[in-house]
Amino acid sequence: MLIFLWAEGHNGVIGENGQLPWHLPADMHFFKTVTTGNTIIAGARTYRSFGRPLPHRQNIVVTHQAAANFPEDVIVLNSLTAVREYAAAHREEKLFVVGGAQLFIGLQDDVDWLYRTVIDANFTGDTWMPVIDYDKFQLVATQPGIRNDQNPYDYHFEQYQRR
Repeated sequence: MLIFLWAEGHNGVIGENGQLPWHLPADMHFFKTVTTGNTIIAGARTYRSFGRPLPHRQNIVVTHQAAANFPEDVIVLNSLTAVREYAAAHREEKLFVVGGAQLFIGLQDDVDWLYRTVIDANFTGDTWMPVIDYDKFQLVATQPGIRNDQNPYDYHFEQYQRR
C-alpha cells in the first residue's frame, strides 16, 4: 500500500533548500517509528537530505540518475510508472512516499493512506505540499503532540484512509 508521510506548517510549506524548515524531534521520532521495517520512497533531492540510506528500511529513490550514483542496497526507479509497478508487486508492504513534492503530485491518485504532521506555525520555504482532495479520504486517527523545550511548536499527527 502507498502511504504519503509528511509534515507541514499552516501555509503548506514542507521544505526549504532541500531541508525541513523547522526542528521538531517528536516528528522525526514518529517518522522513524512508522517507517522502520518498511520501505521509503523518495526523490533524489529528498533522499540526499538524509545523507545516507536510512537504516532498517528499504530505500527507494525515484530519479533519472544512474543507479551507480547510489549505494548498492538502494533501489533506483526511473519513473512514476516504475513506482506504480513496484507498489503493485508489493501490495502487502507499507510503502512510505516521503517526498518531494513532485512524487506527491504524481502519485496522488495512487495513494491509499495519508500520514500528516500539522505544525501550528507558519514557515518560509521553497517547497509546498500539493493540494490534496481530502474529500477522497477519511480521517481515521489524530493524536496531539506535546509542546516542550525540544518541540517548540504546537503540532498533531493525522492519519487518513482513502474512502
